[in-house]
Amino acid sequence: STTSSGVVRFLKDLDESIEGRNVLVVDDIIDTGLTLRYLLDNLSRRQPAALKLCVLLDKPSRRKTEVPVHYRGFTIPDAFVVGYGLDCGG
Repeated sequence: STTSSGVVRFLKDLDESIEGRNVLVVDDIIDTGLTLRYLLDNLSRRQPAALKLCVLLDKPSRRKTEVPVHYRGFTIPDAFVVGYGLDCGG
């Protein structure tokens, strides 16, 4: 899909506590940052020792909220990205 519903749903919660643990969130792409901001806020309330974000593709020109990206593979322009595992046909 080329659009987002804007609704974040957790289908399954964590099986273990992350309190006092180092957590690395890995995602394929960040554009507006809204979903990852929601996730990072949720995880930070669980009091991890450290919470870091790693993304393969970063579209900073699309950002609608501040999200700290600690590790990034590539910074890309605002273009539709198609590839294995990305939003094309599932």
